[in-house]
Amino acid sequence: MTTIAIDGPAAAGKGTLSRRIAEEYGFHHLDTGLTYRATAKALLDRGLPLDDEAVAANVARTLDLGGLDRSVLSAHEIGEAASKIAIMPAVRRALVEAQREFAGRKPGTVLDGRDIGTVVCPDAAVKLYVTASADVRARRRYNEIVANGGMADYDAVYKDVRRRDERDMGRADSPLRPADNAHLLDTSEMSIEAAFSAAKSIIDAVLKH
Repeated sequence: MTTIAIDGPAAAGKGTLSRRIAEEYGFHHLDTGLTYRATAKALLDRGLPLDDEAVAANVARTLDLGGLDRSVLSAHEIGEAASKIAIMPAVRRALVEAQREFAGRKPGTVLDGRDIGTVVCPDAAVKLYVTASADVRARRRYNEIVANGGMADYDAVYKDVRRRDERDMGRADSPLRPADNAHLLDTSEMSIEAAFSAAKSIIDAVLKH
C-alpha cells in the first residue's frame, strides 16, 4: 500500500495533477480541501452555526468521504464557510483522522491538500510540494472562471490568492509549508503535461526502491 502526498498553495495545479497521478497508478484520490467544504455545506444545509466548534466537529466526524462532489462543493459561499471552520482545531483533528483512514485504502492513495506531507501522512512514500508564482496562479484561476462562463476581475482574483496564501501559511495549526523530504515542483512555466511527466519521474524513482 503506497501513499502519495501532494501539498501546495491555491491554484498551483495540484488538484489536476493529483487526479492524473491517481488515474495513472490506479490509486484512490482524495482532495482533502473538499472535506472541509463538505463539512461547511452540511452545516449550511442544516442551518447550523459556523462559529460553534463543537457542532462543526461533530458534523466533520460523520462525513462520508466517498460522496464528495467537486462541482457542488466548489461554490463560492461554501468556500467562504469552509475557511471559517478550517481554522478550528477540533474540526481539523476530526478530518485529519478521516483522511488518515482514507490513506490506508489499497492498492494505494493520492491525497492533496495543505498539510498532507507534514501532518496527515508524514510517512507517505512520496511527497510532492507543487507551487507556482502568485501571478501565474491568479491568472490560471481567472482563466478557469472565465472559461466556465463566470465573471472575474484579475486584480480581485490575485488579491484573493495572496490572502489565501497568508491565511494558509500563517495559521498556528498545521501551516502550509513543504515537508522536509518533499520534492519541490514549480509549475509556473509548465503545462499540465510537463508537470505530470516531472511528477511521474519522481514517483517512479521512489517506488522502484
